[in-house]
Amino acid sequence: MNPIRLAKSWINYRRTVAELGGLSNHALSDIGITRYDIRNIAAPLLPLIGTKPGLQRRRPRAPFLLEARDGCGRKPRMNKTTSRYSPIHVIGGGLAGSEAAWQIAEAGVPVILHEMRGVRGTDAHKTDGLAELVCSNSFRSDDATSNAVGVLHAEMRLAGSLIMRAADRNQVPAGGALAVDRDGFSQAVSTQIESHPLISVVREEISDLPPREWDLAIVATGPLTAPALAEAIRRETGADALAFFDAIAPIVYTETIDMDVCWHQSRYDKVGPGGTGKDYINCPMTEEQYNAFVDALIASDKTGFKEWEGTPYFDGCLPIEVMAERGRETLRHGPMKPMGLTNAHNPSVKPYAVVQLRQDNALGTLYNMVGFQTKLKYGAQTDVFRMIPGLEDAEFARLGGLHRNTYINSPILLDGSLTLKSRPGLRFAGQITGCEGYVESASIGLLAGRFAAAERKGEKPSLPPATTAFGALLNHITGGHIVSDDEPGKRSFQPMNINFGLFPPLEAGALTRPEGAKRFRGKEKALAKKQATAGRALEDCAKWLAHETS
Repeated sequence: MNPIRLAKSWINYRRTVAELGGLSNHALSDIGITRYDIRNIAAPLLPLIGTKPGLQRRRPRAPFLLEARDGCGRKPRMNKTTSRYSPIHVIGGGLAGSEAAWQIAEAGVPVILHEMRGVRGTDAHKTDGLAELVCSNSFRSDDATSNAVGVLHAEMRLAGSLIMRAADRNQVPAGGALAVDRDGFSQAVSTQIESHPLISVVREEISDLPPREWDLAIVATGPLTAPALAEAIRRETGADALAFFDAIAPIVYTETIDMDVCWHQSRYDKVGPGGTGKDYINCPMTEEQYNAFVDALIASDKTGFKEWEGTPYFDGCLPIEVMAERGRETLRHGPMKPMGLTNAHNPSVKPYAVVQLRQDNALGTLYNMVGFQTKLKYGAQTDVFRMIPGLEDAEFARLGGLHRNTYINSPILLDGSLTLKSRPGLRFAGQITGCEGYVESASIGLLAGRFAAAERKGEKPSLPPATTAFGALLNHITGGHIVSDDEPGKRSFQPMNINFGLFPPLEAGALTRPEGAKRFRGKEKALAKKQATAGRALEDCAKWLAHETS
């Protein structure tokens, strides 16, 4: 399949879904369809696809969907499929490890995936399912026309990403974002990994670096790497692992939210894929309520961590109380901003602040508190969060928490194909490399898997162009970051989400004033720049993938 054609078909599909999704239920009824029919109607815009040569090609009901199956089959298993290639070992069954294993297997190379959960748990995981989401259930914006995260989504879909297939299959409404039912998502990934004829899943803890006889291996143990393996990595690299704190937001039972106070609405009524424009529950606050809430956040008991002293927070995942301590208005201009929202119960009164909750599972029985990651002690959480209007009687399916994440100094330690410079054949992938976010972690796993599979076949790994989201993120991790010694105490390499600041500048003349426009600056020019950067990225990614398969 020509990747350029695939990219255009995918964009047309998403546009059709968005346009139909923007219609009211009444308008959809007038044309004889329901909201659940939208994806099936748009599906013919997609080309016929197949996963392997020789298999009958088919048109999916939606792009790159997984066929969900019952049971997860989590017992250790070794497949009988033979191959002329020796297996590649992947350590870690999170998003990056699962994606890496999938890409290797889809390239026709056998892979052994080692996952310790089921033998040993972590402080943050609740299950032994592959690709379990421990923080938010959101993959963030799915807008591939002007948002860097959305561009990365699109590139991963073009590359046959298992993680994006599972996310699309288990999507829940979230405005313009892609959010998933976390349990369904994990089960879908687990099922596909464990049923692939070239993937063997072994439940065991790897407490040291891979033995030398594992000539090709990928460490994708994530930010919660077991202490013994983390120490082995430190010994091999001769450098201390960097570290930062990450926090988890609470989840509320939907039936305990007072909808006589709260209302459903997406910010600016934005309709995203699978959404209605009313995908969030909003809790309004007056100025007096907001100030009392901020005071309570600052005064409440918080988790202590003496052994973690000196470890910084990742700025993209600050605990709510840390934001409150940075200034009284910080929350009101951050996760609690009231812009783009109108109180359905009292439209004439503008809320001073708003707490948003986003659907967390497909049934709609759970909602998570957006941006409310916290290190408050459990007792304090229930007391403080029940101060929020509409949550006075809220019951929590999960309270927030704090865990310590670790990552390596990748620009110093890894080469351009994610290989450890001190040990050829050993790659790192996912959040342990210093990328931040679900899709970023999975995308680096995707690249590491492709690079390793190419090396096993005797080929030179094909690096993605720097103009793509893949290439921009890879370059930041493996060398784009500038290490400076002229500012003592300054934090150097930091976890990073994908953003347009990582992409190379547009070529001269790439932006032109729209015909008839009197002005072309400010927001209009910034949006045009993002759109041009996104368009260039998708076109170059499609060409790169086409060259890889030619």
